[in-house]
Amino acid sequence: MWVSELGCAVLVLFTVLTIGKAEIYIATIEGEPIISYKGGVDGFEAIAVESDEKIDTTSEMVTSYARHLEKKHDMLLGMLFEHGTYKKLYSYRHLINGFAVHISPEQAEILRRAPGVRSVERDWKVRKLTIHTPQFLGLPTGVWPTGGGFDKAGENIVIGFVDSGIYPHHPSFATHNTEPYGPVPKYRGKCELDPDTKRDFCNGKIIGAQHFAEAAIAAGQFNPFVDFASPMDGDGHGSHTAAIAAGNNGIPVRMHGHEFGKASGMAPRARIAVYKALYRYFGGYVADVVAAIDQAVYDGVDILNLSVGPNSPPADTKITFLNPFDATLLSAVKAGVFVAQAAGNGGPFSKTLVSYSPWIASVAAAIDDRRYKNHLTLGNGKILAGLGLSPATDPNKSFTLVAANDVLLDSSVRKYSPTDCQRPEVLNKNLVQGNILLCGYSFNFVVGSASIKKVAETAKSLGAIGFVLAVENVSPGTKFDPVPIGIPGILITDVSKSSDLIDYYNISTPRDWTGRVRSFKATGSIGDGLMPILHKSAPQVALFSARGPNIKDFSFQDADLLKPDILAPGSLIWAAWSPNGTDEANYVGEGFALVSGTSMAAPHIAGIAALVKQKHPHWSPAAIKSALMTTSTTLDRAGRPLQAQQNSDKEVMTFVTATPFDYGSGHVNPRAALDPGLIFDAGYEDYLGFLCTTPGIDARVIKNYTSSPCNYTMGHPWNLNTPSITVSHLVRTQTVTRTVTNVAEEETYVIRTRMAPAIAIEASPRAMTLLPGASRKFSVTLTVRSVTGTYSFGEVLMQGSRGHKVRIPVVAMGYRR
Repeated sequence: MWVSELGCAVLVLFTVLTIGKAEIYIATIEGEPIISYKGGVDGFEAIAVESDEKIDTTSEMVTSYARHLEKKHDMLLGMLFEHGTYKKLYSYRHLINGFAVHISPEQAEILRRAPGVRSVERDWKVRKLTIHTPQFLGLPTGVWPTGGGFDKAGENIVIGFVDSGIYPHHPSFATHNTEPYGPVPKYRGKCELDPDTKRDFCNGKIIGAQHFAEAAIAAGQFNPFVDFASPMDGDGHGSHTAAIAAGNNGIPVRMHGHEFGKASGMAPRARIAVYKALYRYFGGYVADVVAAIDQAVYDGVDILNLSVGPNSPPADTKITFLNPFDATLLSAVKAGVFVAQAAGNGGPFSKTLVSYSPWIASVAAAIDDRRYKNHLTLGNGKILAGLGLSPATDPNKSFTLVAANDVLLDSSVRKYSPTDCQRPEVLNKNLVQGNILLCGYSFNFVVGSASIKKVAETAKSLGAIGFVLAVENVSPGTKFDPVPIGIPGILITDVSKSSDLIDYYNISTPRDWTGRVRSFKATGSIGDGLMPILHKSAPQVALFSARGPNIKDFSFQDADLLKPDILAPGSLIWAAWSPNGTDEANYVGEGFALVSGTSMAAPHIAGIAALVKQKHPHWSPAAIKSALMTTSTTLDRAGRPLQAQQNSDKEVMTFVTATPFDYGSGHVNPRAALDPGLIFDAGYEDYLGFLCTTPGIDARVIKNYTSSPCNYTMGHPWNLNTPSITVSHLVRTQTVTRTVTNVAEEETYVIRTRMAPAIAIEASPRAMTLLPGASRKFSVTLTVRSVTGTYSFGEVLMQGSRGHKVRIPVVAMGYRR
């Protein structure tokens, strides 16, 4: 008996050790997934349809083939490993054929060598790529009326959000003040129940809500008390992105007793389908995200918003376009789903994109025309500019300034970093009350352990009239965002202005020989920062927005494909927030948030794509993307070339003339996108041709991920029919071909070209007439004139006789032979 117990203990210990070393792996298996199954397996009829048709996922053919694939996954794992030594997390059946499994690295190697296994990759993490914009984009007057007004904008279009969930009780998603929603026959998603209320998350506006956490649980990261084992939004990000794309129109944004305007989604009548795969503290795992995407496409979404990207490229693949994540998105596009993905927040540095592939729309972030500014007026007459969405102090009065360091209860509290003003209990209320509290902006604010919201709460609890937060040290290029606060408050971001404030305070504050303040003599008043100033120098590319060139592999070799694709508002966007959320320290417990990121730019494009889809329901994802890109603008409101925020050696922000590596084709123009004149269409076979033509990609690897052989080539990857041209290694002369399709009435187009002097450009033919629905090829010839070692930028402009303008960017770098 003792021996058997010891044996059990050793076995348990061995199992624990094995599990302790286990990691999550994503495997792809021989055999076609549902989306591309053309027959060939005994007993199972072909399922695949033409790329512009939807598969009926409820049919017996589909469900039986799905069971067949999952059974094969289970049999393979059961043959290779003993029961209890592994855990299958998901079977992927719709977009890719494979599974996610929690196993040891040694088991992964066994799996990798097993017959019928095409690839085995260790899972990697993803992260969030974190209203006035409808007016800025011209939606209320220029777009919504053409579709029946805001109460019809996006009608019956389903947008899927792979994000951190949703707060279903928010007014941006309510239905009590809207026309009743009917069923959407093409959508088959389900609504999970809230574990606490036992009510589901759906109300007609929200029509699907599911969560995916198997990989997060297996990795030991998931905490059900914090992350919610349901579609409930645990940090606010998912609610924010859903509201930007499809939130109700005219929702008052109220915080701290002030209204900051009315919020609206781009497509306020569109339906919302939630696929939660991101979590509060750790982001998420590709295995969960792939499962969420697979389910969303299976359920029948029209548009997919991904405000998410990898922490880094996947460790086990050599090509950016080929990994389980991008292969899943390729199949989603094959199924007719338009995908908008955030480009990344690694700007302003080059090659920082985390969205690489031609089949998706990679979205960069712009600053719109609103600027929130405030000022502090000192007793010596100096006026210091700063940030603060706050009310003013009494305009007819000045108030005494008291520094947090000078109002400590005793010296022992210095260990609590009292200058941060995060702990009211360490400050003397009698000295603060009725005055303006001066605080210091430390590294704690950068890492998130201190917040402006908490400074305001501290000042209010001590009876202060307001507060000033002074930045004394800052890294070049650091960006500060205004934060809405309920009492007068201001953040002085300019280090020289903070020095002026500190000098004035010190000169005006007499002290005894020990340094203790005898009396507070410095005074000041805080202005009104609640109203935004509208600038014509908009849009501009935001500092944080990821930049090109796009890369094709993890040696950072340049791809013959332009990314990002398009620019959309992504800086200081007001939208819904979850009161549960702690993702942004300044918005804990709030119902709205003003936040920035390409996470905010992507749902603008997802929502506008829904409007295009509503008007043109049979357009392919590539056609919708083309309409958005070719009608975009490269000029700001004042008619000047777009500018991009850039770092400088000093603390001040600088601007440089933006290039296609900053904005892609340009800033989105929704009104023009509804009627683009011409489109550049492409489908699954074209994307396969792009992959098969890209140097350095093994045809066997392509087949591993797509289940398709390389039967089609387009000569060079730059011949993919995208609405942009990129030749990263131009030697002598190259001719690039494109095909346009007329989606309007008969029209004659004159083609003009423009390029930087280092490269000559010529289009042929120079004019063409297209009948409705007709397609026509044209070519663009690029010739090296001089080698500069840098990219040259230009464009092809097609001017239609009926007023349509179609513009595509051209990017090339010339080399000697």
